[in-house]
Amino acid sequence: MTDRFYALTVALEKDTRDDDAERIIHAIKMIKGVLDVKGNISNPDVWMSEERAKQELKIKIYNLLK
Repeated sequence: MTDRFYALTVALEKDTRDDDAERIIHAIKMIKGVLDVKGNISNPDVWMSEERAKQELKIKIYNLLK
């Protein structure tokens, strides 16, 4: 028996302006079976999480090379 997905999440490479993302959103909406696409607005929490992840990676690389 196979699993069934009710949603898929797409992560963008970098924060993208809403007017630039319109083409991406429109293209995803054209895929068969897609009901709707909603953009998630970047905020300070997202920025902080990214910075912490970068810092953790830097520390791991430093310790590996040390």
